[in-house]
Amino acid sequence: MEYDFVPLPDRNPLVWPDGKRLAVILTINMEYWDPVQESDRPFYPGGPGIVGGSLPGNVYDNPNFTWREYGQRVGVWRILDLLDAEGVQASCTMNAKMALKRRRVIDAAKERGWEIVPHNFVQDELLTDYMFDEAKERDVIRRTLDVYEQAIGKPAKGWLSSSLRSTLNTVDILAEEGLYFITDLLNDDQPYMVKTRSGAPMVSISYTSEVNDFSFLRQGLTVETGFAMFREQFDWLYGESGTSGRFMNIGLHPHVIGQPFRIRALRDFIQYAKGFDGVWFANREEIADWYLKTHESHIVPKT
Repeated sequence: MEYDFVPLPDRNPLVWPDGKRLAVILTINMEYWDPVQESDRPFYPGGPGIVGGSLPGNVYDNPNFTWREYGQRVGVWRILDLLDAEGVQASCTMNAKMALKRRRVIDAAKERGWEIVPHNFVQDELLTDYMFDEAKERDVIRRTLDVYEQAIGKPAKGWLSSSLRSTLNTVDILAEEGLYFITDLLNDDQPYMVKTRSGAPMVSISYTSEVNDFSFLRQGLTVETGFAMFREQFDWLYGESGTSGRFMNIGLHPHVIGQPFRIRALRDFIQYAKGFDGVWFANREEIADWYLKTHESHIVPKT
């Protein structure tokens, strides 16, 4: 994986469609975890648990499994109702097991016409498990994309790795499989182009591990301080976007933000952001398609 280092002052202004200033991406991560694994190595869930301690993968962890399942049974529907009421779209991610085991949730996103981005085969398997075996990494990606196409009815356009733990080969594999955007790289507030060994285009549209509902758990945020986090990020980026466009991503997990005592932070933020001119509730495919047509006016390619 390779990309040019072009710091912010060395770029031209980023122009969004229709004179928009700030693209807001609401990412709902639709994820499935296996109750047990074949291996006895420590279970890696790809996110914080609600009960501490590490069990072997082949030992069922009831409180953490059922806490996460709350998001599939209850939390996600609360989020969908909220976004429907506010008239905004989400950019959903989906691991393959979610389509196989919890299809009703995926169908609900499809019915709304929302973007769905493949997100590994299962949440507790990482591409970095195959850092030194490209064939096995490609197999995970291909199996994920096969399930995706069967469930969604069309080929995938982009990718988010489980825990964002891609390898140095991931971008090249994705490009060779026909994808053209990735959201693993955490290093920007604007899209940029990533080089691939095949020469196929690849747009980076950064996810975030900070403006993320996991911060409610990691930092002990309340509904008020959670909303304040969203608002602070928005206000600063909106100010900067007066001269050059920006995007703002919020990472959401139905078992976290979908809890009744947290959901208001998301509602209050959406209502707040809707009060500003030039805000675009976008999905990643829209951003990638726009950027592929305009990127050379933003960051001049290095020769």
